[in-house]
Amino acid sequence: MSSYERSITAHVAGFVAAWVMAAPQPVWAQTTIDVAKISCEQWQTYKVASPDQIALWISGYLAGKRGTTVIEVQTFRETNLKKVKDRCFREPKMLVMDAVEKEIGAAR
Repeated sequence: MSSYERSITAHVAGFVAAWVMAAPQPVWAQTTIDVAKISCEQWQTYKVASPDQIALWISGYLAGKRGTTVIEVQTFRETNLKKVKDRCFREPKMLVMDAVEKEIGAAR
């Protein structure tokens, strides 16, 4: 990877981090969330946290499973996230991480 590509990657990662930090967020006490236990219904109805924040965490989790630090945010939103949302809409009792595994796989 060239220094230019590393620079772009760093800028994108910085933008994503800034976006998450700047997004309006409900005020909650410090809470620990086990993402593996979040149902699709909870995810889609903001019962745990903003769906976008959880989706961003999932994209980072999947990148880590692939052994990369690069998150392709636009691609994730347009393809993978849509698949997971569609699955969750059809099966609201399913766990989000199960929907992720079924639709996009943890290792892809």
